[in-house]
Amino acid sequence: MKAWLLVLALFFAGCGSIDQVVKPVALSKDEPREICLIENTALRQNFLAEYRNALSGKGFTIRMLPPKSSVSACPLTSTYAANWRWDLALYLVYANLKVFRNGQLDGEALYDSQRAGASTSRFINAGQKIRELTGQLFPR
Repeated sequence: MKAWLLVLALFFAGCGSIDQVVKPVALSKDEPREICLIENTALRQNFLAEYRNALSGKGFTIRMLPPKSSVSACPLTSTYAANWRWDLALYLVYANLKVFRNGQLDGEALYDSQRAGASTSRFINAGQKIRELTGQLFPR
């Protein structure tokens, strides 16, 4: 019986997947380093603070825009979305960062662990994940 439970536990631990896909933004060296963020009031403030810090660390100045602003309001604009779940602890299950240049989608970073199953790898540090995604979105 114990062997059967161990096999079952190992099976479920390996099931599922975590998706992370990033299409980087290609910025030229002479391009202004200002980005406008369209505020998402439905999210935890910690997410916005981490995203702002990560962008500042990449040399961006940040201008906040009110919710529902147009993605063409600035030459470079970003939207962000995220979801958390509770399973023994609150954890980031989904994050999506989109960057628009002159109103057109130019780059995107997606983290999605909604199909991670029983894998414990879904329990991540959200701040580190936001910094990682931002670093991959803006590789320079």
